[in-house]
Amino acid sequence: MNTSPSPARQFNSRLGLILFAIYLALYLGFVFINAFAADWMEKIVLAGLNLAIVYGFALIVIALLLAGIYGLLCRAEPGEADTSNKQESGQ
Repeated sequence: MNTSPSPARQFNSRLGLILFAIYLALYLGFVFINAFAADWMEKIVLAGLNLAIVYGFALIVIALLLAGIYGLLCRAEPGEADTSNKQESGQ
């Protein structure tokens, strides 16, 4: 019995880790600014909103975008594609 992960699972795992690393870097930027340069967060940067609000909302939007990217690029396991087609056709 082969216990090694399939290529699709390896790709999905690697993709998830890459997207997580991107989000983690952005989030750590937010945390470090708050910890070491909190006065930066008070600066008005967009339409009367300060950096804290803009950065916080940007983190939320980016999280949704990264989730969408993961959903689009994720690969199905070899046997999963066949079963989903049968379910859709009613077989």
